Order: sequence, then structure tokens, then C-alpha cells
Amino acid sequence: MQLALTEEETAFREEMRTFFTTKIPQELRDTIAAGRHVGKEGIVTAQRIMNEAGYAVPNWPVEWGGQDWTPMQRHIWHEELELACVPPPLAFNASMIGPVIAQFGSQEMKEKFLPATANLDIWWCQGFSEPNAGSDLASLTTKAVRDGDDWVINGQKTWTTLGQHADWIFCLCRTDPEVKKQAGISMILVPMDTEGVTLRPIELIDGGFEVNEVFFEDVRVPGENLVGEENQGWTMAKFLLGNERVGVAPVAQTKRRLASLKQVAAERGLLDDALLAAKVVELENELLALELTALRVVAHSSDGKPHPASSVLKLKGTELQQAVTELWVDVAGPLALASGAGKDSDVPDWARVSAPNYLNFRKASIYGGSNEIQRQIIAGTILGL
Repeated sequence: MQLALTEEETAFREEMRTFFTTKIPQELRDTIAAGRHVGKEGIVTAQRIMNEAGYAVPNWPVEWGGQDWTPMQRHIWHEELELACVPPPLAFNASMIGPVIAQFGSQEMKEKFLPATANLDIWWCQGFSEPNAGSDLASLTTKAVRDGDDWVINGQKTWTTLGQHADWIFCLCRTDPEVKKQAGISMILVPMDTEGVTLRPIELIDGGFEVNEVFFEDVRVPGENLVGEENQGWTMAKFLLGNERVGVAPVAQTKRRLASLKQVAAERGLLDDALLAAKVVELENELLALELTALRVVAHSSDGKPHPASSVLKLKGTELQQAVTELWVDVAGPLALASGAGKDSDVPDWARVSAPNYLNFRKASIYGGSNEIQRQIIAGTILGL
């Protein structure tokens, strides 16, 4: 396999690097580099700048704002975005519901939602998981019953990430309880301000409020909010999850965080510790191997079908994300306890965010298909067990 970039790909990399480092506000990129959240306004600002240039949704059909890029160009786009500390396009819009509407929605639905979704004029959230339907998503019990021209929805969703910012939620509902569980599911779009929709935040272990519970009590929405055909929601869910897992373990982001850690450790004289130095080198080697695997996946994805090694990327990528955040806590030492310190504190910013970031990234091995599920995929599709 040829791993070196062609002249055209090298030029494309420079184009992306120049754009991300000159067009996205430095303040946003500095916030990302410091390991802090940019908030809703920062995400919207970055995505709208990218959308104006045609770089927000390159994976979409060209007629709806996408780019006719090769898999390698998409890889380079994502890598340079991460290296430049740019807030990525909101996944719920760019990688999830946008491609689903483009693939399964009516022409009217596409015209209504896709431009606003690409420009983040609509902020979407995902209504899939339920208290008793997480890994076994097909066991969901939220019901949608047809009543005249409307759907009436009752049930509950959980782990709804950034739902507090959302204007709409794309929701999997059971519309036919008489058939096998995968066959009786539909996808329905619901405005978050609809009467009967209640959102309740869930406090995470890092003290943040990133996820929520969403309750539906006799929520009435127009029948036209059904995506595609009734009872075809499981097909759409599989399509969506395939898009969600693209970039779920960003190699470039982890490389950048490890490089920053190495610099801080060197400035503090900590690399004189043989054990710490060995750990850094070990992670660098593993990241290099992961990067080569990512390139192999890209090289074998030209037919549009997912490569089974993408499960290796997800599995190993999230493990390395967690390992790097853990090493940041080791480097911070007792300073990691100062996560609640104010801006006037003498504790460095990187040390104050080390523990919250470590705690937050415990989720990485669960979302986008748990690592246990990825091991099963690897065993069956790669190892033939």
C-alpha cells in the first residue's frame, strides 16, 4: 500500500491547513488547545465559517453542500481540523441526521432541513438510547401512535448529549408493536419546544451537564415529520450509526494532546523520570501504528463500504484517548485536584482541566458502539472466530 501523499493530496493538505489556521478565530482554537469547551456559540461560529467555504459537510451529497472528495481528502480534512484545534462540525447535524435526511427524506424535507442543518441554524440532538435500551437499542419502548394527520409520542430518552442547546430531536419510536422489534421502528423529527417535551439534565462525574434525559408526554407532531417510510427506522439507524463512527477516535487530536503533554513534562523536568519517558514513547509508537491503520482503512474505503478495521480504530483509538488523559493527571500530580480553582489561581490551566478531562473521557469506550461490541466485530469479521 502506498502511504505517501500524492502531489495533489499534499497541496490539499496545505489548503486545509491554511484555511483552518487563518479563518477560524484564534480565540476558539486557543480554548480547544487548552482542553476547555468552547460552548454553543463557539461551535456555531466555527461551523458557519466552514459552511460558507464549503467545508462543513464534505460527506454530504454535492447538491446539498457536500464535496466530491476522495476518502483520503476527507481524512486529511479531518486530521488538519483536529491539528489546528478547530471545533469540528456538530456531529448530530453533519454526521448523523443530515446524511439520513439526504438519503431517506422527501424532497420537501431535504429543502426544509438540510441547508439549515449544514449552517447550524438548527441544532439537532439524538433521541435513541433509553433507560432499558442502550446497547440493545432495538428494545426501545418510546411509542408513536398515528392520530389523524399527526403522531402522538410517549416515552423517554436518555444520555441526550447537548440536548440543552437543541432546537430539534431526531427520535426513534416504536410504531408497530406487533412485529419483531427491529421491524417496528420509525424515525420522527420533533421540535424541542413542543408541548409535552421535558428535558432534565444529568450531572456527569466531571461535574458537567453534557447529557440529559428527555421525556415525551402526549407529544403531538405532524405526520410529515416522519423520515422516509413508516417502520423503516432501524435501517436509518444503522445508516446513521455507520456515519457516527467515522472519526470517533480522532488520531490527530490524540497526537496533539500527547505532544502538548510531552512539552509540559519536558518544561517541568519530568521526562528525566524513566518510567514517564517510557510511557510517552510507548504511546507515541501506538499512535503511529493507529495512524497507519487509519490510512489503511481510508485506502480500502473507496467503494463506500465500511472497512472492518474501523472497529480496530474505534477500540484502540478510544483506549489511547483515555491513556493520554490519564497521563495528563500523572503529570499534574497533586495539582490535578485544583479543577475548581478560579482564573486567578497560580495552578496552570492545563493542570486544572486534567482531572475533568480524564473523567469525561471514560465515556469514550462506550459511545459510538461500546468497545466490547467492537471486539465482537473484530473477532467475527477480521479473525473469523
